[in-house]
Amino acid sequence: MDYTESPLISPHELADRIGDSSLVVLDGSWYLPTENRDPEREFQSQHIPGARFFDIDKISDLDSNLPHMLPKPDYFAKAVERLGVSNDSQVVVYDGKGLFSAARVWWMFQVFGHKSIRLLSGGLPAWLADGFPTSDHEPDITSGTFDVDLDSNKVASMQDILNNLETGESVILDARSAGRFTGTDPEPRPELESGHMPGALSLPFTELLEDGRLKSAEDLKQVFENRGIIDGRKLVTSCGSGVSAAVINLALVIAGYGMHRLYDGSWTEWASHADNPIVSESLQ
Repeated sequence: MDYTESPLISPHELADRIGDSSLVVLDGSWYLPTENRDPEREFQSQHIPGARFFDIDKISDLDSNLPHMLPKPDYFAKAVERLGVSNDSQVVVYDGKGLFSAARVWWMFQVFGHKSIRLLSGGLPAWLADGFPTSDHEPDITSGTFDVDLDSNKVASMQDILNNLETGESVILDARSAGRFTGTDPEPRPELESGHMPGALSLPFTELLEDGRLKSAEDLKQVFENRGIIDGRKLVTSCGSGVSAAVINLALVIAGYGMHRLYDGSWTEWASHADNPIVSESLQ
């Protein structure tokens, strides 16, 4: 993928753009069930002026029993139109942790064909640390007009992963913690066994971050090279439910490896199927 500008924008750059009629700022905060945080309530009490709340759980496939799977294209289009997004909008997304769920929103827009989307480097914490104001007022929103240009090549299915067990064509990069990957730590969804897909590599997304921001392109490339990742190798990212995997996708783009597929169902889907093989060290 050829980017004409960095996928990241600094707080100072964004502050200079606030009030631009083509700009749409989205708060894409989402938290793990064990964190006991309510992202929408936090948004209502404090957000970047003019921002709208992008609800990852609601802008999803509501017919799926899996968490926040990609929605149907028409549903996504209508949802972002209600947030004021049009095809010519310049979208900036952030989250309350620095860099976590905003990467999922960035990836979703990529899948549905919107290239003009950037992430706020350091998220809301960096915005606050730089002394910029926040608001607790809901903005007036004029609905947008958004036509989807679906790129299904950015998405991997469970069947794709099963096929890959036979072909070994792609390397699976797992963004979960090392303990969840090895099976020595439990999953935050207690009904799921921990462990990993055969042949997957552990790459906790936190290794790509420093003080809530992505590391430099050079440092990111070193992280990937240390995992044996070379340019041109096909990759698929995965995590617990398709959120932190997108941080790896973003890091791959910034490090110069381009855009790769993300396994949307991720571990929640994989571990829910008893026939799927799981590599796990015993908790005993």
